[in-house]
Amino acid sequence: MATVINMPRLSDTMEEGVVAKWLKSVGDKVEEGDILAEIETDKATMEFESFHEGTLLYIGIQEGETSPVDTLLAIIGEEGEDISTLIGGNAKAEKTEAIKEVKEEVVTETTAAVGVEIPKGVQVITMPRLSDTMTDGTVATWIKKVGDKVEEGDILAEIETDKATMEFECFYEGTILYIGVQEGETAPVDSLLTIIGPEGADVSSIINGGGTAAAKPAEKAAPVENKEEKKVEAVVETTPTATTYNSGGRIFASPLAKKIASDKGINLADVNGSGENGRIIKKDIENFTPAAKPVEAAKPAANTFVAAGEEKSEEVKNSQMRKAIAKSLGNSKFSAPDFSLNIEVDMDNAMASRSIINAIPDTKVSFNDMVVKACAMALKKHPQVNTSWTETNTVYHSHIHVGVAVAVEDGLLVPVIKHTDQLGLSQIGAAVRDLAGKARNKKIAPADMQGSTFTVSNLGMFGIENFNSIINQPNSAILSVGAIVEKPVVKNGQIVVGNTMKLTLTCDHRTVDGAVGAQFLQTLKTFIENPVTMLA
Repeated sequence: MATVINMPRLSDTMEEGVVAKWLKSVGDKVEEGDILAEIETDKATMEFESFHEGTLLYIGIQEGETSPVDTLLAIIGEEGEDISTLIGGNAKAEKTEAIKEVKEEVVTETTAAVGVEIPKGVQVITMPRLSDTMTDGTVATWIKKVGDKVEEGDILAEIETDKATMEFECFYEGTILYIGVQEGETAPVDSLLTIIGPEGADVSSIINGGGTAAAKPAEKAAPVENKEEKKVEAVVETTPTATTYNSGGRIFASPLAKKIASDKGINLADVNGSGENGRIIKKDIENFTPAAKPVEAAKPAANTFVAAGEEKSEEVKNSQMRKAIAKSLGNSKFSAPDFSLNIEVDMDNAMASRSIINAIPDTKVSFNDMVVKACAMALKKHPQVNTSWTETNTVYHSHIHVGVAVAVEDGLLVPVIKHTDQLGLSQIGAAVRDLAGKARNKKIAPADMQGSTFTVSNLGMFGIENFNSIINQPNSAILSVGAIVEKPVVKNGQIVVGNTMKLTLTCDHRTVDGAVGAQFLQTLKTFIENPVTMLA
């Protein structure tokens, strides 16, 4: 039986994905573990692994196209198998069929193992595969307990994979009857995780059988699947009535193609159709480029110069990263009442200290590393800045995780240096270089970009002396670092040449008041101007 594969949720915040590249083509043989495609999420481009064997019969999302999570991505089955009922329906029918088929497969696959009958309405949930390389998972936290009522869409637990700790969503309604993997325990993928069903249902036989179901429910499941197939068939049969095929010079085009062409002002007569019998479809309109028409050169009037040129604008599709940046920073800017504080720091001692440190073999420390270390030390002395705001509480973090903004080709990422206050300057430097390299090469894992309690953004290398950053929520503050500038300064009543650097602290006024921010900057200035104090 053909298996429907939907767009996977490859990160905890992913809402839609872009197929960057297909590594398999229609007709190719696929083994379990083969990489089907590279999918771009809002955080990184990740490989998507096949969990099924067979032939790739259909690709629903072409390279470069964007699609929401859980929409039809591909179909794998036996060569020559009829899949028209699976691809003919609308998006809702596809999603419903996929979910039903997955549920039926779970029941069918487990029935063959042990002859244990599963009570009506009971669902056996196994450890999910939440990343492309995951072989086992650890339950970090159970959000729901035995006896709790659950609805479809509720978060059951937080599961730690080999890449990140991710929320696991429930696809059923009922009561938690049994939990098979306790908090902190590790279990292989597909082992019994929990059982959901009607309150009071007897599931002891399932537990004793290791979570496998009997053949009887599987037989009952078949009519459900047939019913779904009939629904899809009905959609397939009625869909073609929306398009009229006539001869006699009439243009063949789908209603959607006609609407898009009308909106864009495209003449359908100029478009070559790629559909059946030359029918124009949505893709033909989206990919249509008008042929350039010759333009006659205008004769300029006597003694008059007229500038001539082509007016051209180009629409570039927003990447997943661009969308994530817009959403995150937009929410921050419009929800947090922020204010900014500025100071100027004497960098002469820092420059001298850096020269001495970098003279040590195999050691390289940047000014940004010194600023990150100084921030971590200052946060220890001012815990009010190391907080997060929620509607009911202010969360004080005892750990210090400093995020460092890194510019990448498509936008901005913020790798996180965990427990920054416990690291030395050279360790911070090595960690920043490693994570920044991964970010620029799109190889960084979601876990490396989560959990920051404070953020540093540095544009000094571009010659920017002073700027304000947008707070990286749920942080309460972000530090903007400018360039080191050589200029006249007053020292001991004398005008001398000095080196200074401007810092701007942007704070969320809901958690950090002006005086608190000012005191934090004073402490930060002391550490930067006297680097030896960071060693105390």
